[in-house]
Amino acid sequence: MLRQLDVLAELGDVTTIGYGDKPQAATEHLEIDAGLPSLPQTSAGIALLASRRFDRVEFMAPAVRAALDLLEGRRFDVVVANEARAMALGHHVAQGAPVVADMHEWAPEERAHVRSWRLLVKPFMTHQCRKYLPKMTAVTAVNDSIGGLYRDRFGVHPHTVRNAGAFRELEPGEVREGRIRLVHSGGAVPGRNLETLIEAVRELDSTYTLDLYLVPGRDDGRYLNSIRALIAGDPRISLHPPVSPGELVDTLNQYDVGIFSLPPLTPNHRFMLPNKIFDFVQARLAVVFGSAPETDRLISEHELGAIAADASAQAMRDTLAALDEQQVRTFKQNADKAAEVLNSAEDSAVIRTVVGNLLPG
Repeated sequence: MLRQLDVLAELGDVTTIGYGDKPQAATEHLEIDAGLPSLPQTSAGIALLASRRFDRVEFMAPAVRAALDLLEGRRFDVVVANEARAMALGHHVAQGAPVVADMHEWAPEERAHVRSWRLLVKPFMTHQCRKYLPKMTAVTAVNDSIGGLYRDRFGVHPHTVRNAGAFRELEPGEVREGRIRLVHSGGAVPGRNLETLIEAVRELDSTYTLDLYLVPGRDDGRYLNSIRALIAGDPRISLHPPVSPGELVDTLNQYDVGIFSLPPLTPNHRFMLPNKIFDFVQARLAVVFGSAPETDRLISEHELGAIAADASAQAMRDTLAALDEQQVRTFKQNADKAAEVLNSAEDSAVIRTVVGNLLPG
């Protein structure tokens, strides 16, 4: 999202509304209290979700009500709705101006592996997509597979805007003899399969180390603490505080192999194309990912590393154990070449064209 804001700022004055501090690219930022939910989680909201009265509930989420108040009386030339839960708000605020729905992933099943979400929120998200996507001037999605789901289900034709970062001028770090340094960066969120990465490394010999750079989730650090307890002082596995997005690639550059694995519990998991694969490439790392169509294609096309057969600890362990230092060196050199094309330049051009064509002459 920050990279997309940079492109929007090239085209005009940008007003952002959301949680947290003002993004650097924004001309003005309207901050919403981080404690306000973006879904209708009150008892009345839950009752309306359960009774499928979706038109009555779409503006009931506390964060949406706060946004309506903050945006009262304002007019914009183009509105970008970030994810499905912002579509109704974006359409309301636009007052006839063009609206771009930046859907990222497959909204109807964002957290469908959670029973309460599947029963209450999935039907609401499906309704929102059915109601608002045809009204959007343009739609974007994170990859062709996710875009295909929106096309087949809702009849829209999304532009693909990947989560790729900017090109970085870096060199692959040297691989030490007898040492392969693994790294993972991302959110400390249940379901991200971090336990599997830790278990896999514990089953490997002393050649391998694992460093984790984890952003705490919105659970007061409970899951992060469970990961810390699972590591339990293992000298080969280190847990680090998160680093800023601007520092992340430089930090990753000191390692050898970026690893990630996610069980295909939802379509978003099955068709994942996470920003971390692009971060790993810009950091000139080899990669080892659990199998998924979009990441498999990139890894195979650019010979970036190895693909674990599934999301199990055993599959990750076996795939890592088959690597040697020379293979890792070769994959890192391939990442150096791929960094020239697996960056945000193409995606920025898509945003620049889509939004630029909507602005008044």
